[in-house]
Amino acid sequence: MRLTRLTRLNGLPLAVAGLLLLTACGTEQPGADSAGPTSPPACGPGADPSEATRVPEASASPAQDGVTIIGTGSGGAGSGARPCAAYSVTSRETEPFTYVVTVGFLSDTGQALADVEDTVQAVAPGKTVRRTVTAPDLPPDAPAGRGRARIVKVRSLPASEAPSAGGTCPSTGLRVYADEGDAAMGLRVVGLHLENCGTRPYRLSGYPRVEIRDEDHDRVGSVSIVQGGEAIAGGTGADGPPRQLELRPGERAHAGLVWRNTVEGGAGDPVNAPYARVWAKPGAAPVTVIPELDLGTTGKLGVGPWKKDEGQGGTG
Repeated sequence: MRLTRLTRLNGLPLAVAGLLLLTACGTEQPGADSAGPTSPPACGPGADPSEATRVPEASASPAQDGVTIIGTGSGGAGSGARPCAAYSVTSRETEPFTYVVTVGFLSDTGQALADVEDTVQAVAPGKTVRRTVTAPDLPPDAPAGRGRARIVKVRSLPASEAPSAGGTCPSTGLRVYADEGDAAMGLRVVGLHLENCGTRPYRLSGYPRVEIRDEDHDRVGSVSIVQGGEAIAGGTGADGPPRQLELRPGERAHAGLVWRNTVEGGAGDPVNAPYARVWAKPGAAPVTVIPELDLGTTGKLGVGPWKKDEGQGGTG
């Protein structure tokens, strides 16, 4: 139900952007054989994707939500290099935001060849971060002539609410994230996962609280949140009675989001909302996940109860 992931993009002064384009993806730089230092390529060998600089608001020219392609390159037969793209992301938020950017690689004729998803963590307000991505599924001789690329989609969320599926345990002692989900015949099921990565037992009771947010991060109030996946469809695993659970350190639990994307004439406008803000229980810190809710005109989202993962027992 979702793409592979990668991230970063945004506008730079035209002179700088032009230089980056000339040096993109390891292509030969004008005057590279002359004395004196040369700029690193925007992507490919010698690139510095971690570079971050402050860019004045007036000089930024974003292609999509503060994200801009600033350089591309193609492999070509015998080069051993795969098509790559450099992009920048500029944050205009008032707190650090994490960005999930999907970059699409195109052929010379504009045909879509591959999408790559990249995540840029915690971009500070007013900062521009430059990133590079490579198309791992395209061979060096793929018809991505001259490394054509475009921004397909940008998603963002407060860095303090970013989901975590691995790495360092968050300060809350919990990892909360969503899986890639499953879709069949218009039925959508996305799993919410919680792991106690802390040092103390964690108690859960009943259902996670879920709030739907649109592309502008505004709350969507036109959709009913109902308890139990069976309110939408049976056999999804998001059913059963709520239970009291206790997760010892290292134990995990899951719950399900269930919806249909049915569109009925005369039933209003379809609802498409990328974000779901999740509270594991009352008083817990919220985590924002990106299930890409295409709710059609159904006006309903089912939320299943927390259940311990198999092999970890039942109630606490």
